Amino acid sequence: MSFEIIKMAFESLFSSKTRSFLSMLGIIIGVSTVIAVFAIGQGAKNAVNAQFQNLSANSILVMSNQGRGAVGTSKFKATDAALIASQVAHVSAVTGALTGNSSVSYGSVSKNYSVTGVDINYFSVSNLKLQSGRAITQDDIDTNAMVAVLGSTAVTDLFPDGQNVLGSEVTVAGKKITVIGILNKTGSRMGPMSVDDSIVVPVTTAEKSILGSKGQVMINVQADSVNNVATVSADITSVLRTEHKLKTDAADDFRLMDAGSMVATAQASANLMTILLTVIAGITLLVSGIGIMNVMLVTVAERTKEIGIAKAIGGKQSDILSQFILESVILSTLGGLIGIIVGQIAIPIISYFKIMTLAPSITGPLIGFSFSFFVGVFFGFYPAYKASRLDPVDALRSE
Repeated sequence: MSFEIIKMAFESLFSSKTRSFLSMLGIIIGVSTVIAVFAIGQGAKNAVNAQFQNLSANSILVMSNQGRGAVGTSKFKATDAALIASQVAHVSAVTGALTGNSSVSYGSVSKNYSVTGVDINYFSVSNLKLQSGRAITQDDIDTNAMVAVLGSTAVTDLFPDGQNVLGSEVTVAGKKITVIGILNKTGSRMGPMSVDDSIVVPVTTAEKSILGSKGQVMINVQADSVNNVATVSADITSVLRTEHKLKTDAADDFRLMDAGSMVATAQASANLMTILLTVIAGITLLVSGIGIMNVMLVTVAERTKEIGIAKAIGGKQSDILSQFILESVILSTLGGLIGIIVGQIAIPIISYFKIMTLAPSITGPLIGFSFSFFVGVFFGFYPAYKASRLDPVDALRSE
């Protein structure tokens, strides 16, 4: 392809700037949509990973089934953790917790946070690390100590001026509680609660002084191997049904969720959403391609005499074909590049306003640009072929 053909292609496009821009507009929207789609998908996957990063693949969460239509009341309690540890084989660690929401205040700041009553195994089983201070001890549990470990977000909210957090007293559900530790920022979740937004207290303190019967019991069981997760789950069900004296035809008053299944289900949902949105973006690009083809057909009709002159002075069919395909490719790829810029700029803006969770992905720009180039070649070929096949005599006679 000669430089002259490339020059003529650009000159032709710039001579009709408005038409060229309108032709590219669909491509710009389509490519930016593709980028946004993959950013949404990547954001969803990152959110799933963050939600379950503190759960190993051999984790099993056991929670109350009360209020979910299965049972009216539940005998499931945090002390069932000790029962599981003693009676279920292939268990490497167990921790029980009582969770709920409560108002927490310090000075003039007051907010609602997740309050979690824990045993001494909670921090190790949940892979939670302390930034400073100490964790809950067995002595704290035995004495119903009014102490707490704060999540990083709770610290930032309650102590905005950077006061000395350790040793300070916060008010939880009207009770004065001394801060003994601060958790590292995790950005993750443990079941229904956010770790960073949590207030961790001894389980006995949560049960007797803060949450009472309103708390939700959650037990995290670690199987000794991923291969034993199914067996451990079945044994937990058997042990708890016996302990709770449930009749044969009675529904479980607890429910089990293993981490592997939860992650797989969440990731599958994120992938499905990405596929569906990609199809929508693909349709947009397809429609844009049809628009480009229509514009190129109109261009061929308008430039019939120009084509006839080019052929009359020795222009080859291949030259005419190359020029018109090049014009189509320039329109689509330039639209693709602008679409990439628009999409990449939109990601931080949308993330800043927290409209939805987005994360940059190299896949979106690559697929978007590749598809825009394909659209240019595919939908530009027929108009270009039609132009190259024009009879020079008939072309010169056209008005």
